[in-house]
Amino acid sequence: MSRKNPHAGDDPHGDEELVTAGTPLEEADAAVVLVHGRGATARSIVGFGEEVSPADGGVALLAPQAAANTWYPNSFLAPVEENEPGRSSGLRAVETAVETAADAGIPSERVLVAGFSQGACLASEFVARNPREYGGLAVLSGGLIGDSVAVDDYVADAPDDALAGTPAFLGCSDVDPHIPEERVHETAAVVEALGGDVETRIYEGMGHGINEDETEHVSAMVAALA
Repeated sequence: MSRKNPHAGDDPHGDEELVTAGTPLEEADAAVVLVHGRGATARSIVGFGEEVSPADGGVALLAPQAAANTWYPNSFLAPVEENEPGRSSGLRAVETAVETAADAGIPSERVLVAGFSQGACLASEFVARNPREYGGLAVLSGGLIGDSVAVDDYVADAPDDALAGTPAFLGCSDVDPHIPEERVHETAAVVEALGGDVETRIYEGMGHGINEDETEHVSAMVAALA
């Protein structure tokens, strides 16, 4: 089924659907928010969500959709203003998904936020800009958005241990053509400084994609929510 994003307005993604799948929200014990990459769709990343969900159910899947299948126009390494308003609109779309779970009685500590590529960048940026205890964060071939990343920019106004031990997984190739390995480590440092329990895995020669090890790790994270 699909739900309309209530944050409609001038933002480019405001009128796009929030696709839901898996266990119905009103019956679910936990939720996974899935953020697709550039050129992909909410429904395509739902397929990954189904792959990492427990066979016995209990987990709702929520996937926001980007307008024209692209969250922001330029590389995530460009200055932030060059990716507006798409970046901010995308962050609101992720927020809508988390709020939809909350409205159904699923608190943030039982919500895992995951994304691939552009979606991984948005997922990490959302959690770092809205730090609280989450069920998890999975950043697959992505990192925090902007031409530079400074830990102080994220932790200065955040309470101590804001993420309260939220498990966070960052997986990426050492030769990803879109994601510099350095940015993965910079992202991990920010999440750790905010109180996340971070696992980073760099895969030699993988390219830009999701491998079996990452899928298994995210599956275990989702299973831990149930």
